[in-house]
Amino acid sequence: MSRGRRKRDGMRKRGERAPGRTDWKRLKRMTEEERDRSARSDPDAQPMTDEELKRVRRPSAVRRLRCRLGLSQRGFARRFGIALGTLRDWEQGRFRPNARDLLCLRLIARYPEEAAEEAREIARAARGRRAI
Repeated sequence: MSRGRRKRDGMRKRGERAPGRTDWKRLKRMTEEERDRSARSDPDAQPMTDEELKRVRRPSAVRRLRCRLGLSQRGFARRFGIALGTLRDWEQGRFRPNARDLLCLRLIARYPEEAAEEAREIARAARGRRAI
């Protein structure tokens, strides 16, 4: 050991991998069967049972749409004139959009730029108290 440096417990030798790091070269050399056997040997990485898969919550269609457009909840709500709390309720499954809202969401999905412009026009009209 050099002067002023102490060897710490857990220090690795040159070329050793840190625990939990993937050895990609080793993985590439393995066959599909060897990979499967290796993965199943890890008690923390077992495949889900059919029952567990049934209980998994999948993202709502509203959230998938918002993510596809690359918007945050706040950004989506502002852009399309939707109350932020309502959007959160839809995404978290507390409430489902009614028929009118579903129609609006379909239009947003198909024509996002046009829907955003229409929402701006409606907001302007509401501020000026003009009829559309």
